Amino acid sequence: MSAAYRSRSIVQAGLLVAGLLIAAAPVPATAADAPTFAAAMTTFDRALGGDEAAIESAAERLSGLSAAEPADPVLRAYAGAATALRARTTLWPWRKMSRAEDGLALLDKALAQLTPAHDAARYRGVPASLEARFTAAGTFLALPAMFNRHERGRRLLQDVASSPLLDSAPLPFKGAVWLRAGQEALKSDDKAAARDWLHKLARSGAPQAADAQARLKDL
Repeated sequence: MSAAYRSRSIVQAGLLVAGLLIAAAPVPATAADAPTFAAAMTTFDRALGGDEAAIESAAERLSGLSAAEPADPVLRAYAGAATALRARTTLWPWRKMSRAEDGLALLDKALAQLTPAHDAARYRGVPASLEARFTAAGTFLALPAMFNRHERGRRLLQDVASSPLLDSAPLPFKGAVWLRAGQEALKSDDKAAARDWLHKLARSGAPQAADAQARLKDL
């Protein structure tokens, strides 16, 4: 699944931001205790980075946290992303499909749970609505075309990147969004938009700024 469902660039551009933000702000009281959540996200980051041995643990931990807090769309979104990663752990095509679809079902439910109240709720300083949408966008954009999720992933990414709520998010999260937006613009052969996003990121001082500068040299 590393090529078909999750690329390394997604780790760098999007969901790896979880590791950068764990210490940025406390998690909400409804989202399990901070050490438990941090441990689950550390395992999740390892899974995203290619450590297949961490995938099952990440899926189990995040699914457990989500089951304990079913009203929390961010936990459900992360559980969905981790569940989709389980498609990496089997060679059987029907099992890959089933595991990916199980993850998508959780992501769809997480998105359906979002209300205006989640614009105010914060996850490590990030508005919960942005965190859930960005998590879903990364998974949708990484899926093969047969899942028909790319367009929705692009819309979700655009919603996050253009949201006024992004201004108040921690810089590492903003950098992840801008880098992902630049990457998607390049995939669409929109070099002007890609330059805009990457220049914005390069000037920001975000942890991803050096990556943006390197990419700009190739444009």
